[in-house]
Amino acid sequence: MENFYLLIVVVLFALAISDLIVGVSNDAVNFLNSAFGSKAAPRWAIMIIASLGILVGATFSSGMMEVARKGIFHPDQFYFAEIMIIFIAVMLTDIILLDFYNTVGLPTSTTVSIVFELLGAAVAVAIVKIMNSADQTLLDLGTYINSAKALAIITGILLSVVIAFLSGSLVQWVTRLVFTYRYEKTFKYFGAIFGGIAITAITYFILIKGAKGSSFITKDTLAWIKSNTLTIIAVSFVGWTILLQALVWFVRLNILKVIVLVGTFALAMAFAGNDLVNFIGVPLAGFKSFQAFAANPGTDPYGMTMGILSQKVQTETYLLIIAGIIMTVTLWLSKKARTVTETEIGLSSQNEGDEKFGSSFFARLLVRRSLSANSNFKRMMPATVQQGIANRFNKPEEVVIPGVDPKDKPAFDMIRASVNLTVASILISIGTSLKLPLSTTYVTFMVAMGTSLADRAWGRDSAVYRITGVLTVIGGWFFTAFSAFTAAFIFANLINWLGGFAIFGLLTLAVIFVVRSHIFHKKKSQAKEQPTEEDDTIIIKGGIFEQLTFAVSGITVKIPNLYGKIINGLAFEERSKLKECNKKAGKLDKEAKQMKDQVPAMMKKLSEDSIATGPFYVQLIDYLREIAHSMSFIAGPAFDYVDNNHKTLIKEQVNELNIIQTKLDDFFRTINRLLKDSNYEAAEIEKALVKQKDLLKSIRKFRKEQIKRIKAEKVGTRNSVLYLGILNETKNLTLHAGNLLKASRDFSGFNGEEVDSMIEEDSMDD
Repeated sequence: MENFYLLIVVVLFALAISDLIVGVSNDAVNFLNSAFGSKAAPRWAIMIIASLGILVGATFSSGMMEVARKGIFHPDQFYFAEIMIIFIAVMLTDIILLDFYNTVGLPTSTTVSIVFELLGAAVAVAIVKIMNSADQTLLDLGTYINSAKALAIITGILLSVVIAFLSGSLVQWVTRLVFTYRYEKTFKYFGAIFGGIAITAITYFILIKGAKGSSFITKDTLAWIKSNTLTIIAVSFVGWTILLQALVWFVRLNILKVIVLVGTFALAMAFAGNDLVNFIGVPLAGFKSFQAFAANPGTDPYGMTMGILSQKVQTETYLLIIAGIIMTVTLWLSKKARTVTETEIGLSSQNEGDEKFGSSFFARLLVRRSLSANSNFKRMMPATVQQGIANRFNKPEEVVIPGVDPKDKPAFDMIRASVNLTVASILISIGTSLKLPLSTTYVTFMVAMGTSLADRAWGRDSAVYRITGVLTVIGGWFFTAFSAFTAAFIFANLINWLGGFAIFGLLTLAVIFVVRSHIFHKKKSQAKEQPTEEDDTIIIKGGIFEQLTFAVSGITVKIPNLYGKIINGLAFEERSKLKECNKKAGKLDKEAKQMKDQVPAMMKKLSEDSIATGPFYVQLIDYLREIAHSMSFIAGPAFDYVDNNHKTLIKEQVNELNIIQTKLDDFFRTINRLLKDSNYEAAEIEKALVKQKDLLKSIRKFRKEQIKRIKAEKVGTRNSVLYLGILNETKNLTLHAGNLLKASRDFSGFNGEEVDSMIEEDSMDD
């Protein structure tokens, strides 16, 4: 029996290693986004600093391990075997849940996961004990669950959302009011003081408060720190201020970069000190339980209570360092860590562009109410004060650097990045010092949202989308809590009933899930980075001309192929094929719309020498959008027609559509050849337009034939609506394709002087 539980301990540690890998992939967003978003340093430099922070912070995590042992339930009320059921169920649930969130690219809270998993598994085992007891009812559940501590932890996590948002908003508003967006001049005089305050605050809360949980700092050292706190703060502030000012004078140091990098180090420390318990706290508690059980040979696993877990236990430093090394290696190697960072940067970005989230009723209502409240507040404020504040928040005109992708620009400046890191690290460190497992995800995310709101990043054009995004992420957190509790509850019951068989089955399920999600993520990343002609995408990374060339050639290749599949699927009533075509047409339409929405940003990227090509670029995007739009209006009704089991098309209609499809394919192949060879000779263009006219002539002819069939009552209403709709959208498709060819010719052939003269003539005519 002892060997069985030893095997469980081994499995717990194996799961701990996996959990460290999965957890860091999820939580890297918490301490990397500010540095990445502000482009404070090269990626490798940021990663090195974060890695050092993790290694140091891991040794500060010892005190937090108590949460896993006694923070959620009363261990003295459970037998050794029951404790091991709780721990193995928690770890299996954690692996599956976190890996799922990482794969879909959504940040979730490892703290919330572990808290509700412990709660769910403990409740499941407690209910089994109560049901097997003759003198207990469900009202006695409080005997087993540490409801007061659990409630305090949950309340602290939820309260941290509000505190983090308000703190981030207030500090950022004051900071921006002092330094403005043109902070270079002000920073010459006050930058060192700002840096001294920021780094001193970080030093105090990370070093002094965090030292309480360290595995190697002695009681005497802690007592000395406590008695000399004010001295340490004063010396730290003066020392940092003088050092930073000296570096500014002698080596022209950018103080904000120092603050961001020190803040990244500090937040990585806070993350490791606070969140390491989420990954290895449960396995270490299981190991301590097994040591106590093994020390009493012959003891019945269902006869030995685990009161030992209620005692204060110091975690060995070497175990914490090993965990820190695993986390650091994962940080460098995990591609999923990069995937998860996109959401927070997008929601806090100072730049306008394509929003990841849509709008919602609540977001629209909140924006309207906020605008109304703001108007009322302005009426009470003197105009001079309003103007003064507005001037402090005026953004400088954006400097356009030709050839630089908007995604490569900082999402926000280093003033905001400094506030993000400083406020978040302070709040997390306070929670750590109070032994409260605050969610680093909640704190860092809400601080970032608060600073972006105070920085007026949520303008009238983006507020509803950003608010919807925040609500979506917060809603995902509540789903995390519910799913973590439910899954752990179910897994604990399965293990309790089926024993080793359930453990083996769930472990196999976890391995399969992780491997499949890894393969899925790898394929998704490869498809995104290396699109091929077979991919149903028209968007790639690169410059304007590279993107546009790929999009135009992609449309001319994909449209006839997609059109042919739709006609074939409609003729043979192949629902699955039409469903797939409808999805592809929808994706093309969405991507074409995305390209059109990005036109203003693309225009900013054009250099002065190539600005004259702008009107033709806009034309090309318009035609691409219309072509993709027409395809979606062909694919959608075709799928709906077959999906609703309407009468099949008659033979004459199928033959006519096949003729149109053949001519459409020939027309698009001609366009694609001319575009590929950049052959815009008048004779070649004319040949393509002749094929266009022939195709349009066939469409008009078949429309007349359909009208005759309607009068002769050979076809029904739904048949006619579908067929005439396909003919009409095919006509639009053909016309826009011809315009696309001519616009491509103009885009390539006009020089700047000709376009400028055209613009001047238009102005004179107006």
